[in-house]
Amino acid sequence: MKTMSCKQLGGACEKSFQAETFEEIEELSKKHGMEMFQKGDTAHLKAMEEIRAMMQQPGAIQSWMEERRAAFEALPED
Repeated sequence: MKTMSCKQLGGACEKSFQAETFEEIEELSKKHGMEMFQKGDTAHLKAMEEIRAMMQQPGAIQSWMEERRAAFEALPED
């Protein structure tokens, strides 16, 4: 089990997520992001806009995701 924060995953807060795999932690982060979107949380909306802008650059989002995956893999087990 490894732990990453919303902020470490590109979000805007210190909420922690725990998962066995990067795919699991990515899903938890997405669910949290959707909740924050529905609440209209401005800090999270800003983070989402930055990610959306990155998606317009070829290859940028893939590189960004691989950086997050590498950070997850480098974490010690909880």
